[in-house]
Amino acid sequence: MKWITREKIKVDRVACPWLIRHFVDPEAEFVFLPRDTDWSKIENGIVFDVPNCELGHHDEDVSFNSILKKYNLSEPALLLLGEIVQAADSHPTNPHPAGEGLRWVAHGFSALSLSDHQILEREFVVYDALYGECKRQTTEPAKGSERVAFLETKMISLFEIASTVR
Repeated sequence: MKWITREKIKVDRVACPWLIRHFVDPEAEFVFLPRDTDWSKIENGIVFDVPNCELGHHDEDVSFNSILKKYNLSEPALLLLGEIVQAADSHPTNPHPAGEGLRWVAHGFSALSLSDHQILEREFVVYDALYGECKRQTTEPAKGSERVAFLETKMISLFEIASTVR
């Protein structure tokens, strides 16, 4: 199937093809058209991340979130990745802190003077890695808590030692 969006891709228009290729349509073909395209006249393909389309921005959701909802993708790691993409691509009320780093990566890729297809090819590995970390974060939450508890215990011990030295 052809999936069609605007050219000069960044954050959401890279994240969506990654999501589509990995979880919706492994044979997806991506087409990038100029911003001034009349999107309502496209009949041969699925339009995403353009104004007034089903798989676009709605309220605080970015296109990535719209695709998650449309295709009933509810894996916790994908939902977390959706929060990060949302934070990187828009200005949600409560942005995920990793969003800023993803925004920097996306803008860095766009500064390399690559074609949209070359950006997808190179940046998919970033999303593979980010998804891997999202899976780890959503399946091993106790480890993060254990680290915090360990550090808090060590800090308390250091304060106790410091108070006896005086």
